[in-house]
Amino acid sequence: MQTAPSSAATSSGTALTLDDLFRRTVLRQPDAIALIDPPNKQRVTGDMPQQLTFAQADQAISGIAARFVEAGLPPGSIIAVQMPNTIEFVVTVMAALRAGLVVALLPQLWRQSELTIALNRVGARAIAGMSRIEVVDHGELTLHAAAEAFSIRQVFGFGKDLPEGMTPLEIATSGMNGWLSPALPDARRPAIISFDVTPDGFRAIPRNHLQLISGGISIFLEAGLPQGARLLSSIAPASFAGFTSSVVTWLLSGGSLALHHPADLQVLEQQIIDDHHDTLIVPGPLALRLAESGTLARPQVAIRHVIGLWRTPDRVTASNDWQDTGTTLTDIYLFGEIGLFGARRSPDGSTAPITPGPFAAPRGAASSKTIGEIIVTPKATLALRGAMVPVAAYRASSEGSLAETPVVDYVDTGYAAHVDRATGAIGITAPPVGIVGVGGYRFLSQDLDAWAKRLTAGAMLTALPDQLNGFRLAGRAGDNSRAREALGELGLNPLMVDAFRDRSSGT
Repeated sequence: MQTAPSSAATSSGTALTLDDLFRRTVLRQPDAIALIDPPNKQRVTGDMPQQLTFAQADQAISGIAARFVEAGLPPGSIIAVQMPNTIEFVVTVMAALRAGLVVALLPQLWRQSELTIALNRVGARAIAGMSRIEVVDHGELTLHAAAEAFSIRQVFGFGKDLPEGMTPLEIATSGMNGWLSPALPDARRPAIISFDVTPDGFRAIPRNHLQLISGGISIFLEAGLPQGARLLSSIAPASFAGFTSSVVTWLLSGGSLALHHPADLQVLEQQIIDDHHDTLIVPGPLALRLAESGTLARPQVAIRHVIGLWRTPDRVTASNDWQDTGTTLTDIYLFGEIGLFGARRSPDGSTAPITPGPFAAPRGAASSKTIGEIIVTPKATLALRGAMVPVAAYRASSEGSLAETPVVDYVDTGYAAHVDRATGAIGITAPPVGIVGVGGYRFLSQDLDAWAKRLTAGAMLTALPDQLNGFRLAGRAGDNSRAREALGELGLNPLMVDAFRDRSSGT
């Protein structure tokens, strides 16, 4: 019988926080490996890769938490974090939670335009980043964004050659024994804020520890992960799904978390083959490619569980069957920042049918735990409700519309859906109208037109279907090179800037 790896409450009835889960593993196995950097970290950030035991990670978390407290950040204040998928990201988030702060997760590709909107929307008191990521000077980028957010009082950074005005942080693995946070832990207070785009516009989505643990448990149990799982994740924890599938499942399992900075497939294959991980967390389409290429079937590969995240849930049922009989694949259906559910593939490799009503993890097991509920609305769209779904964050913001709309306990994802009369299974047929998803980044389609109009007359920016990412952006202007420069000067992210790349060479 499979049970939850850790209950969300203690025997006394006090709900656990993410830091509580981490501390339990520190006490149980302080010398076990906790976190492992990407092997190509030096190319990404300029720093050498490292790995931390749970005891070392605990020291590093306390050291950074103490730095936040000494900087005058009061409990409950918001600190934004924008970093690559390295140890620093995980340690900084856990340190902020230990200090009683709320962490706003900023996607790595966001530039000044999106950063400024997000920081002002949540009233962040601080931001933490890196001196550089790849070839981008993220130190200067972070400072410029902070200068346009009037609430920012502290700017922190890891790495060499930090610009003036950025307070240095470091991973220190000693000297913090016995440090106690002045903040009392409360699992019902907000812990993480992620950001979503809905037909009504840009939204900040806060979640507490219980909601995050609920999302992690749904993945952990459906995938059948063991205690002490050795996880390898190529998913940056800068969204609800990214955070729960990697960081929360790691905390629930009490095992190790190895990180891959996406997306260098050669390095990822090296990590899969050379290291001894038993669980791989990757985008769903990439999981299928790795199986079809035979990478996972090599004799030296220890992977037994694959968790595939689908940012395009309408494409799961049409995907190829899972071909690697030595591993299991669990499809995780993602609906922006609203919520998720998982379904393990059948033994023949086909996708599991999704039915309306309550869903549990693991599906079909007598001991399974109810996680949430799937609803097909009268508008023929799919909706979610349950412990992980932040209903209040998605309610209409205007008082007039709230007065006219009945209070409901579910959130409409906007994905077109219907129930097959013969089988009773749900078919998810199309993404939300008016929203473009490129990988993990969502835009309003009308925003693409607005940005194009800020360029030269006749410029066009459009979204084209893409098998891996859902959509890809393509732009056309009289002078593509000048269009790229203009979009960069506007502070837009590389997805939009690269839409106007030079295609004269056929690339």
